[in-house]
Amino acid sequence: MTAEQPYLVQPAPEVYAYVQPDGGWCLNNAGFVTDGGQTLLIDTAATERRAHALREALLATGAPLPRLVVNTHHHGDHTYGNGVFTPDALVLGHDSARTEQLAAGHQLELIWPQTDFGAITITPPTLTYSERMTLHIGDTEVQVIHPGVAHTTGDSVVWLPRQRTVFTGDLVFAEGTPFLAMGSLAGSLRALELLRVLGAETVVPGHGPLTGPEAYEATERYLRYVEELAKAGRAEGLTPLEAARRADLGEFAAWRESERLVANLHRAYAELDGLPAGAPLDIGAVLKDMTVMNGGIPVACHA
Repeated sequence: MTAEQPYLVQPAPEVYAYVQPDGGWCLNNAGFVTDGGQTLLIDTAATERRAHALREALLATGAPLPRLVVNTHHHGDHTYGNGVFTPDALVLGHDSARTEQLAAGHQLELIWPQTDFGAITITPPTLTYSERMTLHIGDTEVQVIHPGVAHTTGDSVVWLPRQRTVFTGDLVFAEGTPFLAMGSLAGSLRALELLRVLGAETVVPGHGPLTGPEAYEATERYLRYVEELAKAGRAEGLTPLEAARRADLGEFAAWRESERLVANLHRAYAELDGLPAGAPLDIGAVLKDMTVMNGGIPVACHA
């Protein structure tokens, strides 16, 4: 195994995390729960090739193919591979995850036209919920919880109480920069409180290596940093890009995708202006500013 290859981690009996290093753009984590007779899959992958690799890794453990796929949110790196597992599996997600996925369509191809995504059929959830749903895979209880608007408007947390393991989706980026452009800064802080209350011992982030609840503290420090930076920049009359380019990232400078700071400031400014959580931003303008932050080199999809 090289550092670039996806790998499986088994944090608890019957629970697997599928990690795609290094967790950068389009390199998400997935996972599954199985009792040997039935399987629940959590998220898929950004490309047809990577979704098939996930499928083969799952089968190599002796688990049967999933009859249910849970999407933690609508972004294509977590959902484009849904079609590899349907129609044999149902796809479950939050009400807004279905709406947002249908609205986004083939958005990743538009952002990264040079990436080979393969033959992707947009496959949104056919089973949706609004606040909470409980599933059972053998003796394993699986709680699917909507934390409110946070990373997106339709996030889901997948919590396994007996195994003390939580799949956070992109509420947590281990060793990476959070991304709030389609969600809420205030809502992300509230979501961290929900995660703390659950009391997980193992945290499977949306991107990056497995971690523990200490990831919540690091994420909160970053969000508070963005919050204060936005307030100061707004008071000085700076644009989000100007505020981001003047910022000292300090402890966060080593995190992947630091250019997301400007996207997060766009969201923080919108909230200071009184816009509701998840209100659409000009994503084209946000992506343009991230490209400038990235030194004029387009943000790259690594899938």
